[in-house]
Amino acid sequence: MVQTAMGAYGVSVEGGPVYSWIDDPVARAAAPGLRGRSLLSDLDLSRAEVDALVETALWLKIQRERAQPHPYLAGKTLGMLFQHPSTRTRNAFQAGMEQLGGHATFLGAHELQLTRGETLPDTARILSRYVDGIAARFGAHDDLIVFMGGAAVPVFNALTERFHPIEALSDLLTLHDQFGGLKGLALAYVGDGNNVCHSLMLGGAAAGMRVAIASPPEFEPDHTLVERARELAAQAGGSIVVTNDPMHAVSGANAVYTDVHESMGQPDDPGKRFALAPYKVTATLMAHALPDAVFMHCLPMQRDMEVEAAVADGPQSIVFEQAANRLHMHKAVLLLTLG
Repeated sequence: MVQTAMGAYGVSVEGGPVYSWIDDPVARAAAPGLRGRSLLSDLDLSRAEVDALVETALWLKIQRERAQPHPYLAGKTLGMLFQHPSTRTRNAFQAGMEQLGGHATFLGAHELQLTRGETLPDTARILSRYVDGIAARFGAHDDLIVFMGGAAVPVFNALTERFHPIEALSDLLTLHDQFGGLKGLALAYVGDGNNVCHSLMLGGAAAGMRVAIASPPEFEPDHTLVERARELAAQAGGSIVVTNDPMHAVSGANAVYTDVHESMGQPDDPGKRFALAPYKVTATLMAHALPDAVFMHCLPMQRDMEVEAAVADGPQSIVFEQAANRLHMHKAVLLLTLG
């Protein structure tokens, strides 16, 4: 629903005045502060910086739809180091960098001398001499922090077991696109209190949203991060609720979100699948949300595991629009940090 977002900024689809970067004076003031910065977790960003990234992504999306070139990163190179597979994040970084006029190189962890004992900081020191920024996907968040210790260029978290910040920023962009704003929106997350849950909770809190999380007691989000999210929500006029009741979380929600029950890189756990089974998003559960509520999933999804196929492929689902917005948010991150 780009028209909603564009209407909010006075830009017509038919070709009215060009959307000026950035329309919001607070976001415009925050944007230069991102230059040269790394993004390891959602806690690295102020509310104004989140706004700046969302606004910039909206602007880049409009440019893309109008086939307007924007080679702002000509001559820049992004290095990508991934320990785990990726479809959306890797391609969003690579395509985004090239659409901004730059170049991206990819290395799987098995292709590096890490397999022969070279340390993470030494690897970061070397790559920093070749590239202008590094997108890194590590299983352990502590490994990303160690890697960052050796880097002399911005490092972007492309997923760890604790946070998935650019995914959450992309989801905020999708919600802004869908509803024309973020403050006061009700987002229900149902399922494993994992990295995606952490990032959504923190990002939504900073944006002044009402975030409700329903998880089994043994798979609730990290309590320290819940308290930090509540602090952010109090400052922004939002709220954070953690419950074990999916219907309570979903009641009155604008958006219902879930993630896979088996997170990437984790061992198979039948007990976890059993505990999460009652947290499957079904048509019955969606009926407790608002009539115009949307269904979201960061993908990949396992139909009829964490979500009914009828919901995943139904009229309320915006999962592929959500995935498409990853491109624009990754471009916004790259532009404001490397540009």
